[in-house]
Amino acid sequence: MTKANSTLTFSCGTTMKNRFMLAPMTNQQSHENGKLSNEELKWLTMRAEGGFGIVMTCASHVQEIGKGFPGQLGIFSDDLNEGHIALTTNIKAQGSLAVIQLHHAGMRTPFELINEKPVCPSNNEENNARELTLEEVKQLRDDFITAAIRAKKCGYDGVEVHGAHGYIITQFLSSEINKRTDNYGGSLINRSRILFEIVDAIREKCGKDFLLGVRLSPERFGMDLEEVKWVCQQLIDGGNIDFLDISLWDSFKIPNEEKYQKKTLLEHFSNLDFKNVKWTVAGKINTAVDVQKILDSGVDFVTIGKSAILHHNFPKLVMENPAFIPIETPVSKVYLKNEGLGDKFIEYLKRWPDFIK
Repeated sequence: MTKANSTLTFSCGTTMKNRFMLAPMTNQQSHENGKLSNEELKWLTMRAEGGFGIVMTCASHVQEIGKGFPGQLGIFSDDLNEGHIALTTNIKAQGSLAVIQLHHAGMRTPFELINEKPVCPSNNEENNARELTLEEVKQLRDDFITAAIRAKKCGYDGVEVHGAHGYIITQFLSSEINKRTDNYGGSLINRSRILFEIVDAIREKCGKDFLLGVRLSPERFGMDLEEVKWVCQQLIDGGNIDFLDISLWDSFKIPNEEKYQKKTLLEHFSNLDFKNVKWTVAGKINTAVDVQKILDSGVDFVTIGKSAILHHNFPKLVMENPAFIPIETPVSKVYLKNEGLGDKFIEYLKRWPDFIK
């Protein structure tokens, strides 16, 4: 039995059946009001059938004004619960863990999606975004927490707080973007305060047996690698998270910043003291050999994006064949349809060069 198909038990007591997590991928195929579509239900159900130990939803916004893209699945209202209950029922029926990613796009919300200025920790002219008042910051925090409670009621095994890729938590963490002068800006402790408050309250309100993870990315959007590592260590030491999801864009790359280039990005994070917190990485883990390399480097489980699009049963294929390589791209629309993608998702993927025939 290889590590890839061994079980993994988190500190909350939840066990995943293997070491594969479906990446939370933007796909634009739900309804504009945030309700789950049949296409989204099919896409995620097929990944559960295909053997993913954790099936994570796309980023799901916790406030209507936090919508980041058209056709985004929402978790901001009880009106959306019916779809989530159907989704968690389907995923869990396959023995997979159902996890929802809690998200708010902040200044990255397109104006035309919400018909008002997007929000940000500070005024941001480049993105035509306005600064949140202190009351609104507290409301934002509370809406992340409420979304987690709602997710638990809908049957999710856990949640991941999206703190990566330049969305609102990143905007708070970034000294380039966050120019606040109150308790939520300035020092790194202040800039990370909202994230710690969200995490601690989710743990308190959802209980010790609820799976709780945080996604962070160490580069771009004014993120500093050492600062992100500090935030990770604080989250670990706080004892309230079960896993860290580090999105690297490329799991095998050297850091962009020269001063950090003595080690790969992966090695930088391997040096953290994880204690009983598990961790995963995402970025260009495409083949069975890639999976093994990442697991051999001490990472607990892999997060799969592109190869999960190409093969709904990627985990099963890898566990059966340690030399498995996905189908070559470009692939046809018909092929992607057969792999459970809806028309809107396929259309969205056209922005990836040479992916679709």
